[in-house]
Amino acid sequence: MRYQDKFIFGAAYYEEYMPCERLEEDMKMMVEAGFNTIRIGESTWSVEEPFPGSYDFSHIDRVIDSAEHHGLYVIVGTPTYAVPHWLVQLDPDVLVTTKDGKAKYGARQNMDITNPTYRFYAERMIRAIVSHTVNRKNVIGFQIDNETKHYGTAGDKVTILFQRWLQTKFKTIEEVNEAFGLNYWSNSVTRFEDLPNPAGTINGSYACAFAKFQRYMAEDFLMWQSNIVKEYLRPDQFITQNFDYEWKSFGAPGQQDGYSWGVQPDICHWHSAKAMTLIGTDIYCFVQDKLTGREIAFGGDLMRSLRKENYLVLESQAQAFADWLPYPGQLRLMAFSHLASGACGVMYWNWHSLHNGIESYWKGILGHDFEPNPVYDEICLIGKEMRRLSDKINGLKKKNRIALVVSTNTVNALKWFPTHKALQYNDVVHWVYDALYELNLECDVIFAQEWDWSDYDMIIFPELYSMHGSMAGRIREFVARGGTVFATFRSFVADKHVKIYHDRLPHDLTDVFGMTYNQYTRPVNVTVGGVEAKYWMELLNPTSAIPVENYTHGYWGKYAAVTKNHYEKGTAWYLGTMLSDEKLKEYLLAAAKDAGIEVQSQCWPIIIRNGISQEGKRLQFLLNYSNQNVPVCIGCQGRDLISNKIYKKNEEVLLMEWGVAVIEEA
Repeated sequence: MRYQDKFIFGAAYYEEYMPCERLEEDMKMMVEAGFNTIRIGESTWSVEEPFPGSYDFSHIDRVIDSAEHHGLYVIVGTPTYAVPHWLVQLDPDVLVTTKDGKAKYGARQNMDITNPTYRFYAERMIRAIVSHTVNRKNVIGFQIDNETKHYGTAGDKVTILFQRWLQTKFKTIEEVNEAFGLNYWSNSVTRFEDLPNPAGTINGSYACAFAKFQRYMAEDFLMWQSNIVKEYLRPDQFITQNFDYEWKSFGAPGQQDGYSWGVQPDICHWHSAKAMTLIGTDIYCFVQDKLTGREIAFGGDLMRSLRKENYLVLESQAQAFADWLPYPGQLRLMAFSHLASGACGVMYWNWHSLHNGIESYWKGILGHDFEPNPVYDEICLIGKEMRRLSDKINGLKKKNRIALVVSTNTVNALKWFPTHKALQYNDVVHWVYDALYELNLECDVIFAQEWDWSDYDMIIFPELYSMHGSMAGRIREFVARGGTVFATFRSFVADKHVKIYHDRLPHDLTDVFGMTYNQYTRPVNVTVGGVEAKYWMELLNPTSAIPVENYTHGYWGKYAAVTKNHYEKGTAWYLGTMLSDEKLKEYLLAAAKDAGIEVQSQCWPIIIRNGISQEGKRLQFLLNYSNQNVPVCIGCQGRDLISNKIYKKNEEVLLMEWGVAVIEEA
C-alpha cells in the first residue's frame, strides 16, 4: 500500500521526551486508534547531535523500527528550528537580532536564519538525518523546519543584505527615494549603502519593503532546506512544511491561548509553497461552545488554493490547554471538517502530554498518566471510520466558483496604517470569510499574486489596501466578461510599495464600481439599513452605480454606504463601511445571485461542504456545529457513507449534536 492511497491519520511522537519506557505500548495504542502515520524528530537537534559532528540517531532508529514493525508510516522532521546551546556557544551571533535587540537562548525559533554558522551546522544536520533515514521503507516524507517565519531578523548584516536586495529591484537610488517617498522628514539618501536600518523607520513604505525582504529570506531558507533534501529524496517520498497562521491571542504575552486566525504576515505562503511537494499546515481552534469550524475551513481553503491540490494537516489539537478540552463528538466533527476542505490527512499534536517545559499543559491525546481517556476513545472511533471510508474520501477534489483574495503585503501595510486600533486586516478578512462560510457559499482563498481567475464567477476583495497596478486591469476585464466583484472599504488604495495612489479612489476602478470618494471618517451614531456602521466609513459618491444603501445621519445621509454597478456584462459591489454580520450576509447573498451562484437553503449552524471523489462522484459533507439535533434536507439522492443509509432527494437526515453525514450522490 502506498501512503497516497490512504487518508493519513496520526500524531507527532517524541520518544526523546518520555519519562519512562513506552515505545511498544504506545505503538500498540496507536494501531488500536487507527493511526497509520507518525511524525518525529523536528524538535530534538540537541539529542541527535549532542556535540558538534557527533550524531546519535538511536531514538530515531528505535521509533522507525517499531513503527515499521507495527505497520506505521513515518514523517521525519529536520530539527532546525530549535538550536542546541553548543551552537550558540560556538557563535553567539547565531541568535537573532530583532528591532527589540538580541534574543536570549532558551526559546525555539530564536536563530538568525541568515547566519553562516547556523547555516553550516543546520546543513550538516539536515544531510545527516535525511541520509540516515531516507532509505527506510516506511519513511514516506520529510518535514523541513517547523512553522517557519523570518523571526524578526533585523541585524546590521541583514540591513546590508536588504540594501543589496533593493539594488536588484531598482536601477538608481533616486527610484528608491521616489517609490518610498523618502524625502519625507529628510529620509532620502544619495547612495544605496546609506539606506538606514529599517528598525527605526517612520516610513510605512520602507518598513513594508523590509518586511517583504524578511519574508523573502524566510522563503529562501525553506527552499534551501528543500533543495538539500531533494538530493536524497526517493520518488515516492514527499517534502512538506507546516505552515501556520497569524495567531490571535487574548491573554498575556507568552500565554498559551488564542487560535489560528488569518494570513501569516511573516512569510508569504504563496511564494514559499514552491519548497514543498505536499502542502502542510497546522490549524488550531476553539472548542466547546466556541467551536465553529471557521478556522478549519479558512485554513483549509487557503492551503488547498495554493496549488488546487490536497494538503496535509500536520498539527491539530487533541486536548491542548485547559479550555480546549473538546466536548464528546467535537474531535470527530473537526476531523471530517478538515477532510471536507480537501485535507489528505489529519495529525495531532501530540501523542502524549509533556512532563516538563513550557508546553507541559498543552495536552496531547494521552494525558500525563498515559492512560486511555475519552479523547483517545473518540480518536479510535475516528480512526475506524477513516479506515473504512478511506477509499471513498481520500483525494477529494473541490471546484469553487467564488474566490476571496488576500494579501501578505496588505497585512503588513495595515499594521502601519490601521483602519482602527480594534480592527486588524485579518479581522476584516474573517468578517467576510465567516459570513460566506455560515451561508454555505464555499470559496477558494487565493493570494493577490494568483493570476488565473478563469475558474471563478465571483471574486471578493476584503480590505485589499495594497495592490499591484496591473490588478485594476484584471478586475476590469473580469467584470467586463460577466464576473461579479465585491470589495470592502480601504481596497485599491496604495501601490505595491504601499504608496497611496494620487488619482480618484478606488484606484483606476471608478468606472467599474461606478462611484468614487475622497472623504472618510469614524462613524458616530451612523446607521445603514437600520444597523450600526462601525470603525470606518467612506462617503461614496455614485456616478453610474446604484446606491444600494445610504448612511442614515444628519450630515452624512446624502452619501452612499453600499453601491452596485453594472459594468458591461458584469457587476461590481462596493461596501464603504463595516456593518453587522447579518447585514453583510444580505449583500453577499445578493452579489452571489448576480453571479448566478446557487444559494443553499440551509445555513449556520449546519455547514455544507462539497467535493468530487476519486471515483468522480459528488460528496456532500453535512456538519452540525451545534449541541442540538438538527434535521437537514438532502439535496440529492444518495447514500450516507457513514451510516450506509439510502436517502431520496429532499429527504431529511437527522444530524445529532456535533454530528456528521457524508452523502455520496447516486
